[in-house]
Amino acid sequence: MECSHFCSKCMPITEPARMETTCSTQFSSFRPLVDVKSIPHPKSTSFKGISPKASFASAPNNIHVPKKASSSVEQHKLGAADLVYEITGSNSSLLSRNSRILDAFDDEYGGVIVDSERLPANPYVFASMLRFSVSHWKAKEKKGIWLKLPAEKSDLVPVAVKEGFEYHHAEKGYVMLTYWLPEGPSMLPGNASHQVGVGGFVINHNNEVLVVREKYSAPAFAGLWKIPTGFIAESEEIYTGAVREVKEETGVDTEFVEVVAFRHVHNVAFEKSDLFFICMLKPLSTRITVDDNEIQEAKWMPLVEFVEQPLIQEDCMFKKVIDICIARLGKRYCGLSVHQLSSRLDGKISTLYYNVVDSYGSNCIGN
Repeated sequence: MECSHFCSKCMPITEPARMETTCSTQFSSFRPLVDVKSIPHPKSTSFKGISPKASFASAPNNIHVPKKASSSVEQHKLGAADLVYEITGSNSSLLSRNSRILDAFDDEYGGVIVDSERLPANPYVFASMLRFSVSHWKAKEKKGIWLKLPAEKSDLVPVAVKEGFEYHHAEKGYVMLTYWLPEGPSMLPGNASHQVGVGGFVINHNNEVLVVREKYSAPAFAGLWKIPTGFIAESEEIYTGAVREVKEETGVDTEFVEVVAFRHVHNVAFEKSDLFFICMLKPLSTRITVDDNEIQEAKWMPLVEFVEQPLIQEDCMFKKVIDICIARLGKRYCGLSVHQLSSRLDGKISTLYYNVVDSYGSNCIGN
């Protein structure tokens, strides 16, 4: 049976930490001429907590003063990019933005999520900002850093790796890297370890099962008539995925009834574990329209004929799945139905699958 990919909150930073008085850069040293008690987030319009302790009008020759900061502080709101630094090295033209903290958000576990939409395009500027940010977040005793680099900024990947970031996972359009700041082994969760697939068992009033013969299959399964199966899309529910796959492969509309069983096996595609859910579906239409891209044939097959296929009779897994489905049809077995419930744990609506029976017998509710 086929399987599919399973495709794992953040708060804006409201009070970034006090800037360090000395920071490691590609230049010898610098120190701020403004005592920054609290630097507002770049998106913020607030100007609380910045206390000037130097006269901008009398800045010495070796000071770089941004134009925005040349007038009174009350008239110009300084962001993290507008800090004024005294450069004691030979490269006095360094722009202060190279030593700005990257735009980021705190996560609920004491970590940092870098804003991938506000990354600098220049690799040299990015390297300097990243180095400064890591030092800053380490001083603030942050835990892990999550750095998502979109495909259009792939030239920043080697820069981040050189600074100590590690690959976490990659998807179409981006690469995710991480950096564990505290001493000791990383406690960041690993990449998704499972992939999830669904199969839809659909039977009509004539005791016929909706089956398909795939266009592309392993030689061992050549000629096998099987239930529609397929991939679950990212952020898709199990029950909606089963209904969608049946519709895409056969054109038949269905209604989810229950999850009757699921399988778990390890080290399948890409060395991941595999979860496969068998769903009982109720047909809402009968007309078949085959998906030519994946399916060679589709039809309604008598249940007895379907069960008697040698590949099903000779395979313990296939045979047990069919036995469970038949028991469910005879109301001798109850599957897991869908229930939408909220939880204070995360404040979200979750889909909980569980068994419901009436108080007078073992027959399942909703038959």
